[in-house]
Amino acid sequence: MKPKEQNYSRSRRLKNQIKAVVTNPYNVIVLIAIVLLTYLIVLPLLDMISTSFTLAQKDARLAGGAAGDFTLYYWKRLVASELTGQMLLEPLFNSLMIGVCVSFFAILIGSVLAWLMVRTDLPFKKFFSLAVIIPYMIPSWCKSQAWLTMFKTERIGGAPGFLMSMGINVPDWLAYGPVAIITVLSLHYYAYAYLLVSAALNSINSELEEMGEIQGAGKATILRKITFPLVLPAMLSAVILTFSKAIGTFGVINYLGSKVNFVTLSSQLYMNSKSQNTQTAFAMALLLIFIASISVFVNQKLIGSRKSYATIGGKGGRSTPIRLGHHKPLITVILFVFFIVGIIMPIALLVLESFMLKEGNYSLSNFTLHYWIGDPVPNIMEGLPGIFKNDDFINSLINSLKLTFVNGIFGTIFGQIIGYICAKGRGKLYGRVVEQLVFIPYLIPSIAFGGIFLSMFSKPQTLFGVTLIPSLYGTFALLTLVSVVKHLPFASRAGTSNMLQIGGELEEAAEIAGAGFFKRFVRIVFPLSKGGFISGFMLIFVSIMKELDLIILLMTPTTSTLPYLAFQYQNGNAAQASDCVAIVMFSIVFLVYAIANIFGDADLAKSMGG
Repeated sequence: MKPKEQNYSRSRRLKNQIKAVVTNPYNVIVLIAIVLLTYLIVLPLLDMISTSFTLAQKDARLAGGAAGDFTLYYWKRLVASELTGQMLLEPLFNSLMIGVCVSFFAILIGSVLAWLMVRTDLPFKKFFSLAVIIPYMIPSWCKSQAWLTMFKTERIGGAPGFLMSMGINVPDWLAYGPVAIITVLSLHYYAYAYLLVSAALNSINSELEEMGEIQGAGKATILRKITFPLVLPAMLSAVILTFSKAIGTFGVINYLGSKVNFVTLSSQLYMNSKSQNTQTAFAMALLLIFIASISVFVNQKLIGSRKSYATIGGKGGRSTPIRLGHHKPLITVILFVFFIVGIIMPIALLVLESFMLKEGNYSLSNFTLHYWIGDPVPNIMEGLPGIFKNDDFINSLINSLKLTFVNGIFGTIFGQIIGYICAKGRGKLYGRVVEQLVFIPYLIPSIAFGGIFLSMFSKPQTLFGVTLIPSLYGTFALLTLVSVVKHLPFASRAGTSNMLQIGGELEEAAEIAGAGFFKRFVRIVFPLSKGGFISGFMLIFVSIMKELDLIILLMTPTTSTLPYLAFQYQNGNAAQASDCVAIVMFSIVFLVYAIANIFGDADLAKSMGG
């Protein structure tokens, strides 16, 4: 073959290869996913970084520059000024203390519960398996309301809580501050540890523990030498999940810390955002992202050094429950008490307070339905009617239902598609790129994430003078966008777990039979992933229904949701109305989950990543 013909042949082969890549629907979906994730995640993060180094108009005179100039003014003010202690060091110390303490107690509680549920002959497992995930469905700020109802003092809260009304003197440090915050958050986040650790324990072949028992090892030794090392990666993942969530939480800090001036970086971030100190708020957010990134890096190093522990029993494994022996009755009673105190009592307290005309008065004459169905009374709740006669509540209820269902559907679809890409791209460059991109929102505190999208989409998005996206400020579209993107890490994890369970040979057989990509996806992939789809939907539904931190900066009177309305009532000294809203919200979540569990085989453990 002549050189000219060889060059032509090579050129034609290259064109055919490029055409095959470009016309492959899967490659097109991967490209679109990377472009969208870059635009919706990377660009907002870069905008946050850029904003923290950009001089604002109101600070131009103090900083000695012009608006829009590059500046280190905000970083110097934050880390190297007379205000550093008040603005940074104290909130940073409080944030780290909360994160470390909550991680320790939540992992301890969740891991012990997981071991008892999965590896032992504990009775009433069906009841406990439902009770143990209820804390995930109750917002942490709802638990804060219940805590105040129980422990509030007249000295700070204005009205006595349940214990004070019974004549029991409650110390202020128990009602408000770090002890209250750590306790409430620990009782909330242990559900994450339980779901992750129980999934790891379910995959362990009990023969490994039985071999240790045959060698004469006691239960404590087996637990320490065999079981613990095997589930350590899952526990470390739970630590990172809990730590990152705890240092970035705002609702609980506002409820239990604001009245005693207990501040964290997240509460400082909120105050600066509300005061239009966007640059300082973004600098604080970047510090939180940096701390979370360091914790993830350490976690990966620790897991990486223990890869040898990944030799967990395969399909032929079996699980033989460990007998609790004479300790069984005591452990069962302790668990019942724990669930009564940690789950049933908070809900009961919220219900009780919602029927009280005045806080702290538990006499029968003080009980009323006013906050539920009452007509307006000038001296009660600023003349507002009960929630079921209140237009603000009806509007917030409609917005919450619309937001959760729309985001549940879109978020789950996108999560399943990204999960499909990650599952098929395991070990490939594009798969790693998508996995890393979709993980970024997890590292960004919810308040900061809402602030980024507010800053970015409050003005039209243009390209070469053409408006691609109009201003979204105050619109339902902005709430939908920020909610979907923020929850993509969990949605994609659920999708990846789902897609990894579908054998690749099924698609290969359909492809050989002549079925195109979309036909294979609709006829094979989607039907087989239906159960995981429903579980993923419930994960997003529950998360968004109770979401406060993410959307608090985006709220307007027309876009108010149930969590934000409860937040407004609580800050407006209408705790009973706030309790009513919280009860309605929890009831919706529990009802939808029960229906999905009964008729759709929904399981939060599946979507949390087993």
